Amino acid sequence: MYRKNAALLITVALLCALEYLQAGMIAFASAPIRGEIDASPEEFTLVAALYACIAVVVISKHRWLTERLGWRNYMLGSVSIYVLGAMVCGVSSDLTGFTIGRVVMALGGASFMTSARLMVNLLPPGPGRFIGVKVFATGLATGTASAPFISSLVVVEDTWHAIFWVLIAIAVIAGALCMRFLPTEAVPDDDRTPSSPINILLLAVSSFFLLYVLQRSYYDFYNETFILVVFALLAALGIYTFFHAEHGKQQPFLMVRDLMQSRYVLGVALFCFTYILLGSNNYILPYFLQTGLGYSWDTIGTFQAFGLAGALITWIVMAVLIPKFPAPKKFFVAGFIALCGFGWLLSSLTPSANMWSNILPALILNGCFVMLVLATAAMQTFRDVTHHDTLFAHAYQIKSMLGQIAMAMGTTLATLFLQWRTTTQYNNLNIHFAAGDPLYQQQTHHLAQALTPQIGASHAGQISMATLAQSLQQQSTLVASMEYFWMVITVAVVALVVSMTQRTFR
Repeated sequence: MYRKNAALLITVALLCALEYLQAGMIAFASAPIRGEIDASPEEFTLVAALYACIAVVVISKHRWLTERLGWRNYMLGSVSIYVLGAMVCGVSSDLTGFTIGRVVMALGGASFMTSARLMVNLLPPGPGRFIGVKVFATGLATGTASAPFISSLVVVEDTWHAIFWVLIAIAVIAGALCMRFLPTEAVPDDDRTPSSPINILLLAVSSFFLLYVLQRSYYDFYNETFILVVFALLAALGIYTFFHAEHGKQQPFLMVRDLMQSRYVLGVALFCFTYILLGSNNYILPYFLQTGLGYSWDTIGTFQAFGLAGALITWIVMAVLIPKFPAPKKFFVAGFIALCGFGWLLSSLTPSANMWSNILPALILNGCFVMLVLATAAMQTFRDVTHHDTLFAHAYQIKSMLGQIAMAMGTTLATLFLQWRTTTQYNNLNIHFAAGDPLYQQQTHHLAQALTPQIGASHAGQISMATLAQSLQQQSTLVASMEYFWMVITVAVVALVVSMTQRTFR
């Protein structure tokens, strides 16, 4: 089986890894990239919203395009466009070039993960498909774990462009392998999925505004709350209208009506819930480790990679257990227990916490949670729709489209929570940051005494005040992050109770 379908299996792993690798590396290195291309956070937000919006539309058109172009032509075209976009990013030195490159990358590569999963169905039904699913999950875990490590290396070496050359190399290998096994035949005209330009335009506009508002709320939510909420609701209504229109059609672009089954609906809801948590954790962890605990980029990247390697180890164990003990409930329960442990270990840290003994175990539990829940949900959600290739393709496309929005929503919620709680904690701690406060005077006096022999009395007072101000920011970030991890514990406990009592996934 492995030799006969080696090209297909390797391609599945590479395409899935590529999707998580590019998303993880660019997210982790976003601050250094912004500095290099002279982009403000708001401008970089627009780039991210454009990429996610195009991804939603491209994923929705996946089946429609493969039916008309054939699998091989579609994938070779996608890889070529993706490589072109990555090359533009790899040589860009300003915001305009970077934006054009990311838009082109989205046009070509946004559907790589969807393509990888649907390629598994090119294998004959039976044990071979489960091997394909295992390879797919292995690619997911490998890409997720490798992203922070590779990203931290290129940032430390001051070569952020190398991110895109790594992506190009992997994409070229995947494209070459596609030529070995992908069919070239297009689907006959009578069996092709129809499309509605008006509905696609509605999806594109609505998803862009929703994603842009979510990204924009990082900076303006507390000043423009009403406007942002109204626009977000209107955009969400537009997306709902798109799916409602597809549900009512006799010949739909996406077979929404046939997917209205409890297993699929609850499975997609579980996916979105997990993606929200994943987006939140991916935002909080680097910020917490750098700003709250003072670790460097390369240390954070290395240890996040070690932690996310827990996802790969977890999947290896799951791949052994699933054929013998396929019931999914225990995996969901174990996943949310791991999430509880992740939150618990990080909810009471101090600036003197040790990376190996205090933080790495929590990062490993986070990796375990991701794989236990996502991999199990993937195997259970689509179980009733695998008999029909088009239905399965549409089911996976919808999941991937909603996943893009859920990840953005998770990042937004984490950002807003951290801004709110950091400001609150800063104000609470700032009460003592006054010239007449005895505690403030005592601390500045001790610092000035310690610094005077090295720099003189005139500068010692200024540096001592600056040091206390920096410590104040660090402490407020640390306390706000701990409050976030307590929220994670609460959410995980609720999810654990639901997992134990639900009856859909038994």
